[in-house]
Amino acid sequence: MRINADFDQPVVMRPEEMKWVLSPLPGVERKMLDRVGEEVARATSLVRYAPGSFFDPHVHGGGEEFLVIEGVFSDEHGDFPAGTYVRNPIGTRHKPHSRDGCIILVKLHQFDPADIAHFSVHMDDLDFEDGGAPGVEFAWLHDFEGESVKIVRWAAGSSYPLHSHDGGSETFILQGSLTDEHGHYPAGSWERTPPGWCHQPYSEKGCLAWVKTGHLTPGKLGKYAQAAAG
Repeated sequence: MRINADFDQPVVMRPEEMKWVLSPLPGVERKMLDRVGEEVARATSLVRYAPGSFFDPHVHGGGEEFLVIEGVFSDEHGDFPAGTYVRNPIGTRHKPHSRDGCIILVKLHQFDPADIAHFSVHMDDLDFEDGGAPGVEFAWLHDFEGESVKIVRWAAGSSYPLHSHDGGSETFILQGSLTDEHGHYPAGSWERTPPGWCHQPYSEKGCLAWVKTGHLTPGKLGKYAQAAAG
């Protein structure tokens, strides 16, 4: 299965363009954002757990990172409310479930084997710093070998100068909206851009976004870039 598998091309999916599809397990649905592979795949998805649903115990053969968008995600390690970012590196294991239901943004099989950081952090506990333009702030979630994950906060009316991300970028709009010369991205939108893609974003009414950069180079994509091109 290949979904948005050409990593040399930009892609945008807005809420009205996404559809929930059933997973192999009852009560668990997915919106597949990008994917290379079948049930075991390099994948980026929104996953929705119905109240009381669960996923079978499994090992993360390629690592897993996720952000809880709504509700509370749980496993044997704890309860993770909306706003929690979790990294489960290669070789970790858990049995996820949700008592009252939740939605997570999850990325699978995208870990550097040397990246062994295993942690969770809530956005309320982050320290924001100057983002390099008036009204733009960011807070670190993770950083490893050129791959960075942040929460970026835009004040109403703020903008950022024209720039590109040498290693590509991926953005999920959590609140508000963002606009650039390529389009408008309301809350719930997901955007992925290849290395060297230029834009000049701004937010008319304010925005909160999850942003990942530096992870879309051929070296980072490895065999998945070859599979997508093949």
